[in-house]
Amino acid sequence: PQGRGKKKSRKHQRFMERRVLLEQKGLLSPQRRLGTQTPMVGPEACSTLTKAGGTTAPRCRKVPKPKQVASPSLSPSASPGSIAGHRSVLLSQGNGSSKGVQMSSPLLRPGKYVAIDCEMVGTGPQGRLSELARCSVVNYEGDVIYDKYVQPELPIVDYRTRWSGITRQHMKSAIPFKAAQAEILKILKDKIVVGHAIHNDFQALKYFHPKDRTRDTSRIPVLNQRAGLPVRASISLKSLARHLLQKKIQVGSKGHSSVEDAQTAMELYRLVEVQWETELARSLPPRPPSPVTDPTTDSNQYMDDRYWPTDLMASSL
Repeated sequence: PQGRGKKKSRKHQRFMERRVLLEQKGLLSPQRRLGTQTPMVGPEACSTLTKAGGTTAPRCRKVPKPKQVASPSLSPSASPGSIAGHRSVLLSQGNGSSKGVQMSSPLLRPGKYVAIDCEMVGTGPQGRLSELARCSVVNYEGDVIYDKYVQPELPIVDYRTRWSGITRQHMKSAIPFKAAQAEILKILKDKIVVGHAIHNDFQALKYFHPKDRTRDTSRIPVLNQRAGLPVRASISLKSLARHLLQKKIQVGSKGHSSVEDAQTAMELYRLVEVQWETELARSLPPRPPSPVTDPTTDSNQYMDDRYWPTDLMASSL
């Protein structure tokens, strides 16, 4: 083995001597040092090959193109799937952490989003008052995080089963309204809440949510435009789901499902999330977080004497 190594070494030495001689005669281009090569431009890189007889010919090889990194920007018509991918790309740009990402953008905070839908029954004279009988809340991905039947404060006169899906049987597992209200408002606190004609749900909860954190899918012109419907019209959730999601909801005689309606509202929101949030960011100023409050005391404080009209106070004395 040692003799074979010497033989290879002598052979290499003779090769190098011959190469130097050819370079001196101009028959071979000088050897370039490693690290001094100029970058190759174009799809092919060429070098000079010396043939027998002293003639030279170019020798080319293909150079692989550098990989292009896709831009993280999204178009206004991006699908929910591409929005999720967009979020993953942005999060991955900080070495796998969220430190390099500006978390002020709502697109990067899916945990801040919930969708809500409530079903009401009729109470009071001839069942004309609407009171909460079921409330469902889902997260950004459409997973159910709250779904309970609620016992109205007044006796039920009309179950409105054809629309609400509520029956007498459901009320056996219902919880009191005040308990449900406290649980739900705790979930909604500091969240961006999505819903369809959501003012009806807030009214049933006897609650007012900040306007800048409310996303009503019945009032998004871009959704109507995308569905080919009048931009300023108030379109039903059922119609938008059929046109934009190719999805049938609220069918049959068993009434609506508040879970299905909340999930559908969130799907519609995510369909135009990028464009809608971009437009809102231009029109709405940034809002500081809400102070910590007890939801059970928010409405009770208005029962204090200072909120009652003076003429009513005088007549009660």
